[in-house]
Amino acid sequence: MRGGQSNMLKTIAIKEVCLGMYIHELKGPWMDHPFWRTKFVLKDPVDLQKLRASQLQEVVIDISQGLDVVPEPTVADHQLTDKEMAMLELDGPVISESVDTRIIMPATLEEERAQAAKVIASSRKAIESMFKDLRMGKAIEAEAVMPIVEEISASVTRNVHALISLVRLKTVDDYTYMHSVAVCALMTALGRELKLSDSEIKQAGLAGLMHDMGKAGIPLQILNKPGSLTDHEFDVIRQHPQLGHDMLLKANISDAVTLDVCLHHHEKMDGSGYPEHLSGDQMTVFAKMGAICDVYDAVTSTRAYKPAWEPGMALKRMASWGGHFDPDVFKAFVKSLGIYPIGTVVMLKSGRLAVVVKQTPDSLLRPVVKAFFSTKSKIHIPVIELDLSKGMDEIVGNESASTWGVGNIDHLWSNH
Repeated sequence: MRGGQSNMLKTIAIKEVCLGMYIHELKGPWMDHPFWRTKFVLKDPVDLQKLRASQLQEVVIDISQGLDVVPEPTVADHQLTDKEMAMLELDGPVISESVDTRIIMPATLEEERAQAAKVIASSRKAIESMFKDLRMGKAIEAEAVMPIVEEISASVTRNVHALISLVRLKTVDDYTYMHSVAVCALMTALGRELKLSDSEIKQAGLAGLMHDMGKAGIPLQILNKPGSLTDHEFDVIRQHPQLGHDMLLKANISDAVTLDVCLHHHEKMDGSGYPEHLSGDQMTVFAKMGAICDVYDAVTSTRAYKPAWEPGMALKRMASWGGHFDPDVFKAFVKSLGIYPIGTVVMLKSGRLAVVVKQTPDSLLRPVVKAFFSTKSKIHIPVIELDLSKGMDEIVGNESASTWGVGNIDHLWSNH
């Protein structure tokens, strides 16, 4: 803390808050907060209205970085002076520290990749530590986890494709931890596509991060087994939703959405899932979201017992599983990723295999691809980037690189 800053902090009632104040802390349970971040200059009248309509009673302001309480006239009638107006228009560090997700600026795929890689690395360490704490029966707090959810969500907000594509590059050993990062990101993107409220998106992201915590209670020799599971081992694995639910309760996690997704992300629309065999009308929208995001990341990741499916192939196969997913939520999920997610292998009309490297928002069916293999000559060809929205070629369908004897091509789309 900066020297003397404690003298600059002041706890005030919500009714005393006015535009131009620097919000240092929102007092109260995290789920009651109307914003992702707790440190920002209150500039927007809409944000002031959100704050007053929330369940929060108090906030902490920093009067060294924003306005102090105005005793007279009342907050509701206060007219900003020229000096106060000038403060709202400052371009210095005060404004740059405001990182509410509503005003996060979009970034290109190339710009966001480096930041996404940092977010993934720091998140992995935090989640590994959290798993260890759960294994030891220690309490964990949702508030302590929220910086991870915030960073992941901010990256997805800047560019929905960067982190979601990069997190697929997890190793077999990293899977348990990185799966949590991936599902958090996927849930956040899906929540936005479903037009959920800010609070619901926040809950969806937290639930995605915590949904598989029950794996902390599964013996590692079963969790990481390279071969097929025995019936007994599969029965043990199927215990992880209930284990996770119980562990989260013991660890003082009480958020209803997180507990719901943890317990029900393996339920299916037709009632054939586990552990409670819920049918579609018994599942919440969050459980339906969790079921889709969990499966998608699992099948597009390399596992100890199977290779990864390419993203486009995964979506195609998942779409064919009748009774598994909610159709409307699944359609929104596909839309959130794009028809051809980054890393998807496609067959071009020219007979070349190509991998999708970038989305073109105005033309979802014609992304930017890199052609790398001729199916006519059955040989690798010099890699060439093609913007299909400019008529350079045309996709005729999804393909699997392995069908043509082609090995790992992640380097073509990931820049790794």
